[in-house]
Amino acid sequence: MRNNQMTIKRYKIEYECQLFALIEREGEGWKDYWLGAGREKYKKALSSSITYLLFEDKELCGFARCRDYNGFGIYVYDLLVNKKHRGKEYGRMLMEQACLEFPNDPVYVMSDVDPYYEKLGYEVEGTIYIVKTKSQ
Repeated sequence: MRNNQMTIKRYKIEYECQLFALIEREGEGWKDYWLGAGREKYKKALSSSITYLLFEDKELCGFARCRDYNGFGIYVYDLLVNKKHRGKEYGRMLMEQACLEFPNDPVYVMSDVDPYYEKLGYEVEGTIYIVKTKSQ
């Protein structure tokens, strides 16, 4: 997908440094993805995911990491747009790239920022809970 100087590409290992730099700049809320052992775990998650990267010229401005649930839908697990590029609808473009590539599958987003997705007009379907034993 190309629109003027904006391009969406699939993640490849050659973009790893740019992607982790973007995540690290986001700060505290994303530290489990780039700090210490979390970095290796996230590399593994990237290798088994569908990840879209949005560039303006050669600058990585945002990404969305998705998983294909074997025909039961595409799930967007991570969405991040660089703070200086927010308000340009890049987040919507990244998520809707999955809709374009998988037109016969529903696309869902795993959210911890519901107001953002409500603002985009997406419907709420279900919730997510953390399951722990009573002793934890």
